[in-house]
Amino acid sequence: MDLVQSRFVTDDVAQLATFYGRLIGADVVLNDYYVEVPTGGLCVAFSKCRFTEIGTTCVATPELAPRSGESILDFRTHDVDQEYARIDRIGVEWVLPPTTQPWGDRAMTFRDPQGHLVNILSRVGQSSARR
Repeated sequence: MDLVQSRFVTDDVAQLATFYGRLIGADVVLNDYYVEVPTGGLCVAFSKCRFTEIGTTCVATPELAPRSGESILDFRTHDVDQEYARIDRIGVEWVLPPTTQPWGDRAMTFRDPQGHLVNILSRVGQSSARR
């Protein structure tokens, strides 16, 4: 797996994305739900609370869902479903089991032993997983 970004959960995506865009010196295309600001090899991203759960009913434990002020480490892998079994054996608190998001990515989210959010995703066309 590769770390691809660190993401902040916020109630005001545009405000934080604008700030970090100015800080980094990058142009950003704003919206109210999800924005990525490139920083070289990685990016910093911003998402609205419960954005990844829009259109799904798969939130394993709603009280574990992302809250404003939290951050999420996003890792990309070739096959989310293959990683699910391995990560489940480690023993994590699942927030979102492997789910195909409305935009096509396959993703899963869990909390690490200290409660930090970790998201594992496969980009469209990179996974042999069921869609």
